[in-house]
Amino acid sequence: MAYKPQFKVKATYMRGGTSKGTFFNIADLPKEAQEDNTKRNKLLQRIVGSPDVYKKQMDGMGGASSSTSKAILVGKSEVEGHDVDYYFGQVAIDKDFMDWSGNCGNLSSAVGPFAIHEGLVDNVPENGVCCVRIWQANIKKTILCYVTMENGLVKEMGDYEIDGIAFAAQEIQLEFVAPVDPSEKLFPTGNLIDDLEVEGIGTFKATMITAGIPTIFLNAVDLGYTGTELQGDINSDTDALKKFETIRIAGALKMGLISDPAEAQTKQHTPKIAFVSVAKDFTTSSGKEVSASEMDLHVRALSMQQLHHAMMGTASVAIGVAASIPGTLVNLAAGGGERDTVTFGHPSGAIKVGASITKDADKYIVEKASMSRSARIIMEGNVHVPAGTMD
Repeated sequence: MAYKPQFKVKATYMRGGTSKGTFFNIADLPKEAQEDNTKRNKLLQRIVGSPDVYKKQMDGMGGASSSTSKAILVGKSEVEGHDVDYYFGQVAIDKDFMDWSGNCGNLSSAVGPFAIHEGLVDNVPENGVCCVRIWQANIKKTILCYVTMENGLVKEMGDYEIDGIAFAAQEIQLEFVAPVDPSEKLFPTGNLIDDLEVEGIGTFKATMITAGIPTIFLNAVDLGYTGTELQGDINSDTDALKKFETIRIAGALKMGLISDPAEAQTKQHTPKIAFVSVAKDFTTSSGKEVSASEMDLHVRALSMQQLHHAMMGTASVAIGVAASIPGTLVNLAAGGGERDTVTFGHPSGAIKVGASITKDADKYIVEKASMSRSARIIMEGNVHVPAGTMD
């Protein structure tokens, strides 16, 4: 059989918030990957370097963590009132599947700059702020991404700092518009706090919410934690990770996100599971001392069965919304009462998020959630893909 060389696909490698991913203009994908989702998944998995039984993704663009094992597709929008359609694919590291069920809030901040760079946005100002109207096609929601332009180019460098990122960049504001449709249930069970029964483990107080991304919030103390844990405290504990996954599956069933426990294996990106505690002094993963007075509460969250090194953007939306509704575990950990912003501690530091919520009778209406991130292009060109990848 004659040797077949690798083929090339145009791609851009970007950081957005505390995540990194490989971005593609949908029009640049091979035709068969545009027309066949199975071929598309095979292509993207191979580019990222999955499935990898060694869990290193040494032979691809991924960085062997849930924060870096991501593929993003962007194209001209087919939805009225939007500039681009954005598809987010979470690539499993060692398993043969991709999860398209949710969004990456951090990488949402990179979608706007990428779309402008690719010429997918009309009427971009020479100077000033360009509002890129993004249709998040996975979850069918609108995201507004405010990108600063300078002399016709995206301004990437600035003095805005994010805990978890070593270098400063230009601030990008994000607004997640109506993250929960009024026809949907913000709290799938109808309760602000539930007793979540987990077979073989116990019963836990839980707030289960669908804003940003479906998320299960627990009290850190109920799990035997202080709430100030770092990645090594959780990710090195195999038994703890199994326990979290068992609780996550029980929560997914109670939220109606899956109908059978086995279904959770193909939906590892959603729901997220997190635990909260009151604000207290702690030392971040970089050794920085943070005072309790600098935050309202602590939150730790797991993504793809690993404690996140900072906080997922979509989970930040869930935190902001839950904190703004009196009586949830998140709100109570933050001190209770009415609020429209919250600053929470995470393993790398702290972040402030906001939410605008109204109430119609006994129903909460989430008008928007907001936060700031930053993004920049790291590399652009072509990724080389082994022949036969999509066969």
